[in-house]
Amino acid sequence: MTTTVRAAGAAHFLSLVPHLLGFQPSSSLVVVPFAGRRSLGAMRVDLPTGDLDDLDRAAATIVGMVCRIPDADGLTAIVYTPDSAAEGLPGVPLLAAISRAADVCGLHVADLLSVGADGWGSHLDTACPAGGRSLHEIDDAARGAGAPPDPAPVLEHHTAGAELPRRSAAERRAVGHALHAFEAALAVVCGIPRVGRRTPARGDEAVDTDALAAVCELDDPPRLFEAALTLDPATLDPGRVALLTWCLSRPALRDVALVQWATDADGGAAALDAQHRWEDGEDYPERLGRIMWGDGDGPDPDRLRMALAVVREVAALAPRRLRPGPLALCAWLSWALGRSSHAASYAQRALEIDPDHGLAEIMLSFVQVGHLPDWAFRQRGRVR
Repeated sequence: MTTTVRAAGAAHFLSLVPHLLGFQPSSSLVVVPFAGRRSLGAMRVDLPTGDLDDLDRAAATIVGMVCRIPDADGLTAIVYTPDSAAEGLPGVPLLAAISRAADVCGLHVADLLSVGADGWGSHLDTACPAGGRSLHEIDDAARGAGAPPDPAPVLEHHTAGAELPRRSAAERRAVGHALHAFEAALAVVCGIPRVGRRTPARGDEAVDTDALAAVCELDDPPRLFEAALTLDPATLDPGRVALLTWCLSRPALRDVALVQWATDADGGAAALDAQHRWEDGEDYPERLGRIMWGDGDGPDPDRLRMALAVVREVAALAPRRLRPGPLALCAWLSWALGRSSHAASYAQRALEIDPDHGLAEIMLSFVQVGHLPDWAFRQRGRVR
C-alpha cells in the first residue's frame, strides 16, 4: 500500500492496520516500523510463545527485521489475541520483549497496543481502563476520521487468498488428456519420458498436431514464459495449461521461469544459458542465484502478480503427480511479494504430495526462520 493517510489517534491507527496488511490480523503480532512519524509498512508474524528467553529471541529476530528497513527509527507493536482484556491487557510479556529489543537497537517505541476479544488499549497509556477500551471505539474512529482513500480490499485472515481456484473434474480431465498428448509427442519427437511415470510413452503413438506445436515451443522457453504473462488465467486452454504444467515440473525450466518473471525476457535467456552451462559443469552465476534467494533489486510486483495468477490456475488444473512444481513456484512468487503466510500454505501443499520437493522445502524453511527477500524491506506502505 502506498497511500498516505493521517491517523487521528490510537483507535484510528488500529482501524488502518488491516488496510496496511491487506487482511484482518488475528492471533498475531503486527509491527509497524516508522521513520519519524511516517510508517514504512507493516509486518505480521504468528504470536510467539514460550518462556521469557523464547520471547526475547523472537523479539530480537522481529526487531532485527525492522532494523533492515532503510530510514526506520521507531516502531509500534500490536498484539492481536483471542484472550480477554477483562483482567488486564493481554500480551504484556511479548510486548515487553519487543520494547527491550527495540531499546537495544536504538529504535524509538511509538506505542505498544493490545487488541483482545473484548477490549483494546495501549500499554503506554496511563489512563487506559483496567479492562481496556471498547472495541467499538476502533470502528467509530474509522468512521469519524475516514478510511484510506481507495482502500484495497481487506481479507478475512492472513491465509485468505491462498486457496487455489475451484475447477471442475471435467476441466482437470481435459488438462490430463492434453498433457497425455503432449508427453506422447515428446516421447516420439525427443524421446523424453513422462514426468512422474516409470515408463516413457510408446514411440508408435499417433502425434497430436496441437501437442506437436506445443513441443516446438520448447525451443524458446523465454518466449514461452514471457507470453504466459499476457494470458487471462480464467480462460487458459487445456493445452496451454498442460505445457506450463510440464515446464514447471522440471526444476531447470521452472528456475528459468522464476528468474525471468522476477526480471525480464533477457533475464530468462541468461538463466537458460546459465542452466545449460551448469549442466556442463560450470558454476551457476551468483547474480542469478541472488535473485532466487531474494537479494538485490526488487522485481516488478506487477510481473510477479501476473505470473502468480497464471501459476495458481496451472496448479489448480494440474494432475496431482505434477502439482508440486507449480505449487512451489506459487510459494516463491508469494514470498517474493511479501506474502509469507501464503508461501507457507503453497509449500506445505506441495510437500503433502512430494515430501522431498526441493523448492517447496526451501520456501517452507524460509518462512519458518523468518527469512524475507531483501527487497521486501524497501516496499513501503504508509500511515501517518
